[in-house]
Amino acid sequence: MPQLNPSPWLLICLSSWAIFLLTIPPLVLKFKPANSPNIKQTTNPLNPWNWPWP
Repeated sequence: MPQLNPSPWLLICLSSWAIFLLTIPPLVLKFKPANSPNIKQTTNPLNPWNWPWP
């Protein structure tokens, strides 16, 4: 069964992964989002609950 011979396919697989790992991460790391998230500051994070009955 020649399809189980890893000789040509292993080199193709490793070289394609090397190309992907060398080209895609720099492109992704260059990306800057257009709108950076803003951290909303709350004055009092623990507001007491006002029950309508005492």
